[in-house]
Amino acid sequence: MSIAFLGGGNMANALIGGLVAKGYEARTISVIEVSPAAREKIAARGVRVATAPDASTAKADTLVLAVKPQDARAALASIASSVAGRLVISIAAGVRLEALSRWLGGHRQLVRCIPNTPALVGAGITGVYALPEVDAEGKKRAEVILSAVGEVVWLKDERLLDTVTAVSGSGPAYVFWLIEQLAAFAERSGIAQQDALRLAKHCVLGSAELALASSDAPAQLRKNVTSKGGTTEAALRVFEQEKLAERLQRALAAAERRGAELGDELGSD
Repeated sequence: MSIAFLGGGNMANALIGGLVAKGYEARTISVIEVSPAAREKIAARGVRVATAPDASTAKADTLVLAVKPQDARAALASIASSVAGRLVISIAAGVRLEALSRWLGGHRQLVRCIPNTPALVGAGITGVYALPEVDAEGKKRAEVILSAVGEVVWLKDERLLDTVTAVSGSGPAYVFWLIEQLAAFAERSGIAQQDALRLAKHCVLGSAELALASSDAPAQLRKNVTSKGGTTEAALRVFEQEKLAERLQRALAAAERRGAELGDELGSD
């Protein structure tokens, strides 16, 4: 497998770093990137970097679209005439496969995915959908690349990528917000800022690790912490009174809805 990245932003850099760390040969990876700073950062990993498609790009059997959504059409225009027979994996947020296929002259060897920012530290999770024309080998190739930065979840319908965007794509922002709130309360109560943040961050980290390690459902893990008449029950009672679960579901629905709207907007031309 040889890979050419169209774009060298943070996510592309994370994928390249993950692949190299797992033993993938850097010489089989090339990157097209116009930013001098990004090129320098990527070149330090030992991969070939160019400002436009070249011989290395032409040899790659897998192309990874890793540009900003608004730049996707222009980036694909540079390789549209030579894309036949090659797998194209898109991590351009919000750009649907129908639009990608149209911009590539009807090409159907397409995979679309939604990674998240924990991928930058190798702890991401990516939702993935492939068109029916992508065979088992193509899917395996995509999974090898994407699993270099974390877990991979395959979906049966592209529409569900809007749900993935709302849950795990945007999800880190919700978790960071929770860390902010936990730390702010601790600090207001008199705990030093550095210690307040440490308490909050490790609470979230440890809880996630316990959830991953346990065979119990999250609801059961919550019950395990909640003693009758205790402190946790007092806090959860307020969550219930304030209908926090319902509000969170509405927020997720708003994110999902906006994801669908962005897909309409980005593919309208």
